[in-house]
Formats: sequence, C-alpha cells, structure tokens
Amino acid sequence: MARRAQSECSDSVLWVPVLVLTTVSALFHGPALSAHAWGSDGHHVICNIAEALLTEIAREAVEALLPDNADGNLSSICLWADSIKRQDGYRWSAPLHYINTPNGACDYKYIRDCRDDVIMPGFCASGAINNYTTQMDTDPDQHNLTEALMFLSHLVADIHQPLHVGFEGDRGGNSVDLFWYNTRTNLHHVWDADMITKSKNVNFGGDISRLTKALLKNITSVWKRDAKAWSTCGGGEIACPDQYARESVKLACQFAYPDARRGAVLSDAYFQTRIPVAHKRLAQAAVRLASILNAIYTEV
Repeated sequence: MARRAQSECSDSVLWVPVLVLTTVSALFHGPALSAHAWGSDGHHVICNIAEALLTEIAREAVEALLPDNADGNLSSICLWADSIKRQDGYRWSAPLHYINTPNGACDYKYIRDCRDDVIMPGFCASGAINNYTTQMDTDPDQHNLTEALMFLSHLVADIHQPLHVGFEGDRGGNSVDLFWYNTRTNLHHVWDADMITKSKNVNFGGDISRLTKALLKNITSVWKRDAKAWSTCGGGEIACPDQYARESVKLACQFAYPDARRGAVLSDAYFQTRIPVAHKRLAQAAVRLASILNAIYTEV
C-alpha cells in the first residue's frame, strides 16, 4: 500500500461524509454552475495532462472507477465537484474548494486556516485532499471510490489556483471588483478563467487542446527536472497539499494581488506578467494529480 497524504497535523485529517451512490450516472448529471475554479478550460487541461501521465496500471484502475457516461475520459468528471456543491445533500462540500488565510499574512498554516466558516477543523481543500487520497488508498469496500476520485481530481486543481488560498477578507479576490480589459469582473474570476481564456484565444487559436499539448510538452522537456520535484513530497508521502497551499498563497501575494485594487483595469501588462504563473500552476496540478494516482495504484 502506498504511503498516504501528508499534513502538518496528521491527527486532524478530515473524514468528509461520503454519500452512497444509488447510481453513479445520477450524480454525474448534476446541473452545471456558471463558474468553476480554474474555469472549465483549466480543469480540462489539468485532467487531460494528468491522464496522459498515468502509468498503464493506474490508467486502468482510474477508468474502472469512472462513470459509464465519462467514456473512459478523466476530464469528463473533473467539473463534477463544482456541479454538485449547491445541491441538497452536497452543500457541505462547498468549503472543500478553497482555504481562507489571514489578510496580508501571505502564509498558510493547517491548524489555523483549514476550517470552514463555522470553524469545523479540517474542512478545506488541503484537508479534503488528505481525506480523499486516504480513501482511495484503503479498502475499496469502505468508501465510494468513484466519488473520491471525482473530488480528488477537482480539488487538486483548485488548490493550485493561487486565489483559492487567498485572503479571508476579500474571499480570495471574489470581492475585489475590477475590470478585465473592458469587462467588469472580479480578481478571482480573472485567475479562474479570464487569463486562461485569453491565452487560449490569443496564443492557441481558441483551441484548448493546443494549450494542453504545449504544457504537456514543457512537462516532458524544459520542465522535466522541475516536474520530478513537483511530484515529490517530503517523507515519501504521496500527496502533500499543505505544500501546494503554501505555494499558492505566496503566489497570490506576489502576483495576483499586486496592481489589482478595487476598480482597477487589468489588461496587457497584468496578463503578460501573470499568465506564465497560471500556466505553470496548471502544469504542477496535473503532474501532482497524476503522481498521486500513480502512487495509489502502482506502488506495492
């Protein structure tokens, strides 16, 4: 059995409620929301790259868990966790998509920050990644592994979006209203979707598959050494979401928040200096998701 997820407080690993699936397809067809962390493009990029990096054993195991209507495609389920978080029976899952950190602190501490709005410990993105990694690495009769896979694939992506580990006071940039070129939006949405959409349209002819291929090529060439480090956790653990969270909040302070005051107009200068950060976070999320799944299903 592979070693499990790493946390600063191992006794505080979150055990999220797991609902019994009467039919997987019923859950899979939940209504889509108007906005998703990283946007639908970002989540599809991450899951498609991760799938390409799976070992044969891990790929077969993942395909066996996917709902029938996913057609064997991991990216088909990567938005599921967003689509159900406002449904009755799944509202509890909304806090699992982010981590609130103290205003201006620019750091992350599990015990202090991994909680929901009613101070339930462990109820945040890092706690959930610990939880679902552990579920997938234990007796399959104890847990709903299809649901665990669908949560894990989404939340590993979320925690790599810098503003998903943003400041509590502005809700990770959601209340920082500004303009993206001529469009009224908020800072969080700029990082979730607007920058990726612009990159897709300007640099890749509107084709998200070209962006996916470009990032995958970098992972296997110019970022090859970096990618090996991205997939490694101290102590030999298979997931280290606290590390991912610390990276995100530092990037939020270094890149997302500067120049993005309320009412600001963000345009070329912001886009050109921030899109490399967003691209690398997509790549890191993909490498780490693949590494987690490979470790669960490949290590003995």
